[in-house]
Amino acid sequence: MSAGEVQLRPLARSELARIGEIDRTEKIEALYVQRGTELERRAGDWSAPSWDPVGDGQHSVAAQQAALERQVAAGASALGAFAGKRLIGIGLVMPLVRPGVSQLTYLYVSHGYRASGIGSRLSDELERIARTAGDTEMVLSATPSENTVGFYRRRGFEPMAEPLPELLELEPEDVHMHKKL
Repeated sequence: MSAGEVQLRPLARSELARIGEIDRTEKIEALYVQRGTELERRAGDWSAPSWDPVGDGQHSVAAQQAALERQVAAGASALGAFAGKRLIGIGLVMPLVRPGVSQLTYLYVSHGYRASGIGSRLSDELERIARTAGDTEMVLSATPSENTVGFYRRRGFEPMAEPLPELLELEPEDVHMHKKL
């Protein structure tokens, strides 16, 4: 299925429970450690399994759903990417986390659908939502995997010398990036 055959649309709060349809598995052979705007590559095996369908730990479907619901309740816009009726991608943006600054808070594309343009389409639409809200900059805390950081860099995001303190406190091991919109 090509990215053009995938439909993007806003997600209703009741649809956030569908996050378990996304297969987050990924082979991760390198992570980055951020030091200011510099990234240090560390080789290893940090591969990510699918979300736990029954537990309630950090990497469980329940925890992901709860995080999404909190973000939407706080004002985030949620988009879904659908192949037929199946949710294969999701993205959230929180406009105006600071004057003129939005945060891309969440972006996942199912294994098997990555590198097909779906993540770029979701990101483009989230950026459009942020610009429509009046934002001129977007920030994010990226999982420090080589693939994830590379995706955002190709989209024009760069490491931040000084991440937003609240994001750094929440996700100190992530790569904190920003982009002018």
